[in-house]
Amino acid sequence: MGFGTQELLIILAIVIILFGAKKIPDLAKGLGKGIKDFKKAVKEEEEEVSSSSEKIEEKEKETHKESVNETDKA
Repeated sequence: MGFGTQELLIILAIVIILFGAKKIPDLAKGLGKGIKDFKKAVKEEEEEVSSSSEKIEEKEKETHKESVNETDKA
């Protein structure tokens, strides 16, 4: 489902009529900033998840070492 040139021109004309030519750059800046902030939040969340999983793996290794040491003592 692609748009042809005529459809895109009609959509552009409607946008200009609704928002005016002066507001379009402001809308584009706002949209760009929103996308940038969203990507930043997703990246931070991924880093937080990977950090948490690394901490869990470290705790599991420590627990495993402790259980091995306890069986060696027995």
